[in-house]
Amino acid sequence: MTEKEILETLREHEALLEGHFILSSGLHSDRYIQCALVLQHPRVAEQLGRELAAQLGAFKAATVAAPALGGVIVAHEVARALGARALFTERQNGVMTLRRGFRLEPGEPALVVEDVVTTGLSTRETIACVEQAGGKVLAAGALVNRSGGAAEIGLPLRALLNVAVQNFNPTECPLCNAGSPAVKPGSRTPK
Repeated sequence: MTEKEILETLREHEALLEGHFILSSGLHSDRYIQCALVLQHPRVAEQLGRELAAQLGAFKAATVAAPALGGVIVAHEVARALGARALFTERQNGVMTLRRGFRLEPGEPALVVEDVVTTGLSTRETIACVEQAGGKVLAAGALVNRSGGAAEIGLPLRALLNVAVQNFNPTECPLCNAGSPAVKPGSRTPK
């Protein structure tokens, strides 16, 4: 799929929202990408997972990890396409952890994927968690990288759609200054 087709898929499923949003990073934005609206359709989720797996397959990972909640389906579908296993990390007392009996072998080659990268924080935290558990993260992927290439994770990052969406510090947000009420559509409490 081309980036134009990915964007059309997001629009078709009303996953590209416009308004005034508080992102999980605490930043504000006039656009929000709610991949859950796309991923609720198993055939579309499978297709997107195959597309992302095609970009990450050369890394030869045995495991695909993702931060919960947004990345769980992405990891599952990418892992299915690669013939790998999928696992996810969760925040426990504010710290990304592996729970539910998930384990990695020492040096186990892994990928970290998620739905949307904004600042790269969740990706970096998941990478650190996987590596602390013994895995070796080779690369990362996302359905959408909305940082315009600004998110730095220290590893190769592949995305099906790369867009530059402007983010604002809440104290300098022109949407706030114009009196527009902000909504928090994400799954994580902003910082």
